[in-house]
Amino acid sequence: MHPSHRSAADARFDPWSPAFVADPYPAYAVLRATGRVHRFEPTDQWLIPHHADVSALLRDRRLGRTYLHRFTHEEFGRTPPPAEHEPFQTLNGQGLLDLEAPDHTRIRRLVSKAFTPRTVEQLVPTVRRLAAELVDSFVEAGGGDLLTAVAEPLPVAVIAEMLGIPESDRAPLRPWSAAICGMFELNPSEETARAAVRASLDFSAYLRELIEERRKNPGTDLISALIAAHDEGERLSEQEMISTCVLLLNAGHEATVNTTVNGWWTLLRHPEQLAALRADHGLLPTAIEELMRYDTPLQMFERWVLDDIEIDGTVIPRGSEVALLFGSANRDPARFTAPDTLDLARRDNPHITFGAGIHFCLGAPLARVELAASFGELLRRAPAMRPAAEPEWNPGYVIRGLKELRVEL
Repeated sequence: MHPSHRSAADARFDPWSPAFVADPYPAYAVLRATGRVHRFEPTDQWLIPHHADVSALLRDRRLGRTYLHRFTHEEFGRTPPPAEHEPFQTLNGQGLLDLEAPDHTRIRRLVSKAFTPRTVEQLVPTVRRLAAELVDSFVEAGGGDLLTAVAEPLPVAVIAEMLGIPESDRAPLRPWSAAICGMFELNPSEETARAAVRASLDFSAYLRELIEERRKNPGTDLISALIAAHDEGERLSEQEMISTCVLLLNAGHEATVNTTVNGWWTLLRHPEQLAALRADHGLLPTAIEELMRYDTPLQMFERWVLDDIEIDGTVIPRGSEVALLFGSANRDPARFTAPDTLDLARRDNPHITFGAGIHFCLGAPLARVELAASFGELLRRAPAMRPAAEPEWNPGYVIRGLKELRVEL
């Protein structure tokens, strides 16, 4: 590693700085210009900023979301998590996103049945109806906070509907999810960990009861389908079922919420592009892809190095952690023409917002349906929407989004 690489990374990449979180893109440009891999001491990680490398490493089986299918913590040279974090570790560790083959293959095969093109197609009328109802109320109220009024309730309702969670039980879902997702930030505090453990216990207890109830009275929901699959010999432990449901809720709305709000904030700051979209709603499909590329809701994904890899002459040894910078890859001039320009009509757009390889986002087709429904409704019903206040960014960098987006109509 050249000394210049280290100083470039340390000088500009600062995930705890509000200014960096508000606009990480200039720092990414410095990282890309100064090398393909950068050691970042504060988190003991290797930062990977280029599209070609991120894309290749997402598909590289020498990297994994976990190492526990091959090594103990000690063999891997890592300290086991503190015992008091156990409820979070159990919940998170049995979810699809943090499993590798063969468990990942088995569970993903079961869950993917809920996300086939046909099942997603059947959800379209429900998603559109929910989006229309939310936007109606928002328009009647004369505007307000787009995050809490439209962006958040839509994907939560859709996933809750898929899982068969009754409407009366949905209020704690988002707070539980937010508490659990706090652990995906860099170097989370003890307070964050305590909140995540509490939410893991509460959410798991709730789902255990719901699964019990569905065993007695099966429905047409996903939980009933997972129980039926288990009964037909597709092994799925209760913990795997609980972890899968939590993952679907967390992954199924955090990124969609932030894509919606960050996307609208981007549009409101690019009036000429927004005017083009308002004049031609046929642009919506490419517009949604471009908004996901231009301001990525999940800026970074981490992977463990299970076998040594080499990038541009730097050997990254087994036991290391790489941080794949999605936000940087999506602005890489080596892959995108004029990457810092918002172009809602962009056709050549291989963004990696949904990941790649075996962990490619299972819910990508559903996310696109939700985004098309909410953006479409707002374009139709609130054609003169404008910001009512300058929004503030949440402190989190990995899952990056606004605290609120107040608009007037």
